[in-house]
Amino acid sequence: MYYLGIDTSNYTTSLALYNSEDNSVIQSKKLLPVKQGELGLRQSDALFHHTKQLPELFKELFKDFTGEIKAVGVSVKPRNAEGSYMPCFLAGESVATAISSANDIPLHKTSHQAGHILAALYSADRLELIKSPFIAFHVSGGTTDCLYVEPDDNEIIKITEIGTSLDLKAGQAVDRVGLMMNLSFPCGKELEKLALMSDKDYKIKTVLKDSNCCLSGIENKCRKMLDDGEKKSDVAKFCLDSICSAVSAMTEYALAEYGNLPIIYAGGVMSDKIIQNKLSEKFNAFFAEPEYSCDNALGIALFARITEERYG
Repeated sequence: MYYLGIDTSNYTTSLALYNSEDNSVIQSKKLLPVKQGELGLRQSDALFHHTKQLPELFKELFKDFTGEIKAVGVSVKPRNAEGSYMPCFLAGESVATAISSANDIPLHKTSHQAGHILAALYSADRLELIKSPFIAFHVSGGTTDCLYVEPDDNEIIKITEIGTSLDLKAGQAVDRVGLMMNLSFPCGKELEKLALMSDKDYKIKTVLKDSNCCLSGIENKCRKMLDDGEKKSDVAKFCLDSICSAVSAMTEYALAEYGNLPIIYAGGVMSDKIIQNKLSEKFNAFFAEPEYSCDNALGIALFARITEERYG
């Protein structure tokens, strides 16, 4: 029995088929096209590209498919919070609604953030954590969030913000620093490759404002380093070490406030191995594999399965 997940974020068009019988997944996804030197897309352009890419991704996903779809899941907003909205999610919601109506199967709606967390739990083989409280991080181009997650009868998981970045988000810092060095957007993979060439290990102490961090200083410092002629590899390493320091400080705050709960790190920035290795040395935490840490629709398909099995 399969569950279809659809996610149309500001970065990626994503589809997934989750097989509940053997816990396997088939994915089809594609980054939205961004012109060289530009930082992302306007929402109208993102919506257009999702509309264009969805048919080809469905064709790829279903080319050898012979199973039965039990239910459809779709992300319809960035977060499960009042006023959370981005037009790009309309593309996925309209297709999911059409599929649900045409095939007379249930449709389950959730948030992009909830999908990230569920996909990370699947990847780390820790889906049982949805039965009790845990701490999750969603660190990407649009978020640098530390979250308290607990079971919820309606939403499967209830997500409460503990802390966030008050200015620049971690993924934005990565992309802005990357574009300074003429890397391709999104810049995460190329920035990591550069950073791995550095022999520096920057000891950075992040000072939080209550539970929140500020990351705009990373962009300013990296620009100065480049202007001063420092090696690009060292600039890249400083950027990633700075983000890691901020996430580490937020983790320490959350553990002090909520106790020694399990920690799961999700979001595209958290697929960086430099950051993962440093955090793993300090905390007993779980990480998603890169394909489930970056934007993907698996968590949305899992939400459909969990909801359907619980209430269907």
